[in-house]
Amino acid sequence: MRLFGSITALATPFNASGEIDLEAWLRLLALQLDGGTQAIVVAGSTGEAAALFDVEFDTLLRSAVEFVAGHAGDRHVPVLAGTGGSNTAKTIEYTRRAAALGADAALVVTPPYVRPTQPGLVAHYRAIADDGALPVVLYNVPGRTGGDLLPETVAELVSHPRIIGIKEARSEPERMAALLAFKSENFAVLSGDDPTACRAMLAGADGVISVGSNVLPGSFRRLSDLARAGKGAEALAWDAQLAAVYDFLGVESNPIPVKALLSRLGIGHGLRLPLLPLSSQHADAAAAIAAAVLELEHACRDSLAA
Repeated sequence: MRLFGSITALATPFNASGEIDLEAWLRLLALQLDGGTQAIVVAGSTGEAAALFDVEFDTLLRSAVEFVAGHAGDRHVPVLAGTGGSNTAKTIEYTRRAAALGADAALVVTPPYVRPTQPGLVAHYRAIADDGALPVVLYNVPGRTGGDLLPETVAELVSHPRIIGIKEARSEPERMAALLAFKSENFAVLSGDDPTACRAMLAGADGVISVGSNVLPGSFRRLSDLARAGKGAEALAWDAQLAAVYDFLGVESNPIPVKALLSRLGIGHGLRLPLLPLSSQHADAAAAIAAAVLELEHACRDSLAA
């Protein structure tokens, strides 16, 4: 399995009572497939994984696997499960759980809060990969976890046959350039930062694992197709049209802004504490961005139909 293109880190829709809204979840999955999304992540940080109970994790992942199998047609759309935690044994247990539910791969964030050393990270990821339950995608997001998976540490992991890629959320071009040295047929390098994903893909990254593609699946597919084809001027011009969305998605902690947009599209209501809905001071911006999202997605559909 090789990961590439536009991949969505899915939000988890809740209903007005705070329970998982399965109908909205299936509509979100359908939106992704219709928009051309090339893989999905269930129960990642955007999916509020830390707020999900085990039975909810099972329900989301099982239903996603079944929905994709039944609606993707001839396309292969891998389903990744967020299984990373602060402890190696628990991460292995969750990865086995995800495998039993039909996931294609595990997205494993660096252990949050505990701040392991670089040798500790090597031991952590090797233990998960050695267990063999699922192929492993490394995930580095220092702003969330408090630790940084350095390129020299990635260099020690890329040769493992069960470690198939990395999602890198640091935005510096130097970091992406260092990781692209490890790119191969067996190891994918993916951006985890929407605002710099175009630049990363033009530099050679295989794709993006995106937050914004929850509401802009067609737009991110178009962006990744242009950038990965090396059509720099067209990719940058389209990326510029998405800039206001990128800015809005950063006004409060993820996934607060993207869930505000999804709610305006009729998909889900609210978040789980300690996350609160989008502050009222951003309501006008949310309305404007939601309208822009619809226009961008219509433009993508019109372009495909032409």
